[in-house]
Amino acid sequence: MKLTPFQHKVYDFVKTIPKGNTATYKEVAVAIGHPRAYRAVGNMLNRNPIIGKVPCHRVIKSNGQIGGFALGTDKKVKLLQKEGAIKSL
Repeated sequence: MKLTPFQHKVYDFVKTIPKGNTATYKEVAVAIGHPRAYRAVGNMLNRNPIIGKVPCHRVIKSNGQIGGFALGTDKKVKLLQKEGAIKSL
């Protein structure tokens, strides 16, 4: 699968988010040098074709809401709970 430079930057950064922690879509966008691209980050992560290698479930909205997830928000919540990133909603 061929990834764009933008996708590489996003996926590489998201891989650095430690288990039990989260980052916001905006924080990811800022970290990769595209501070206004937080929607693009969210849309891209929601279609992440390599979920097993890129822990996109660790990226949430700036307002603390969970945000979307390719496997559904219930699965995202369960993964974050399992990792200790959230207690309950």
